[in-house]
Amino acid sequence: MMSSTSQPPNPTESSGDGRLKIYLLPNLFTAGNLFCGFLALTRIVEADTTSPDFPIVIKEALFYILLACIFDLLDGRVARMGGYESPFGREFDSLADIVSFGVAPAFLVHRVVLKDVFVRHPEIGWFIASLYVICGAFRLARFNCLAAGPGGGGGKYFLGCPIPMAAGTVASLTLFMLWWDEREFRVGLLRFVLPVILVFLSAMMVSEVKYPTFKKVNWRMQHPFFKTLIIVVLVGLVVILREKILPWLSPLIFAAYLLYGFVRPFVSRRLQRELEVDDEPDEDELPSAGPSGSSQ
Repeated sequence: MMSSTSQPPNPTESSGDGRLKIYLLPNLFTAGNLFCGFLALTRIVEADTTSPDFPIVIKEALFYILLACIFDLLDGRVARMGGYESPFGREFDSLADIVSFGVAPAFLVHRVVLKDVFVRHPEIGWFIASLYVICGAFRLARFNCLAAGPGGGGGKYFLGCPIPMAAGTVASLTLFMLWWDEREFRVGLLRFVLPVILVFLSAMMVSEVKYPTFKKVNWRMQHPFFKTLIIVVLVGLVVILREKILPWLSPLIFAAYLLYGFVRPFVSRRLQRELEVDDEPDEDELPSAGPSGSSQ
């Protein structure tokens, strides 16, 4: 007679011989995400605030955080395209995300801004940075719990702001501040904006505001040739003029996604389907749990 404490193996977690399902390609992208997060932390630690190369080193750290966002975007897409779904991938992705999009951005903001803003009361800076990390970890834990439940594997929405988008917002705003300072504009009160944004992002990650996953992008949009041509031209301009465009364009992109969660309830369903998903009915669903847990 089977003990009440023993449970049969979950077929979604292991193969027929009891081994975990660990797929190489999606987890390789997740490993790239974690590697970029570690490199970002390394560069932040090595940065000397008194050195003239400090902005260059910080830009390298920002680059690694944004590159981690790309790896995080790819691991889930690759897993879905190949059918490489596994709970191991979701858990591995969460561990990578808390480093690349939780610890690294918080440490970055503390090193660049918080320690200078709260000189007399450094504990405030520590608290703000740690709050972001804790809320990010809470966000990932809630995501995994909802993803493990029924109906959590194919939703169209995230519950709360995904942590990669929060990290991208922090990184892009920091890049903008460095770009602004290099042009010898007065930073002034601008440096107080980032701590406020960090607290706001912390609250948004644990909120119940719904954000689209864009996992079911409507590729059957009207006038596909014209729209594709516009996208190609815009991407080309960004690549060619990245030094002049990215510092102010990237914050706008992340801010637009962040604000979209607030305005989305007031957007017509027809426009929502055009922007977010395919022709499926617009129904409320649980937050999506991607095969590898990407973009949490």
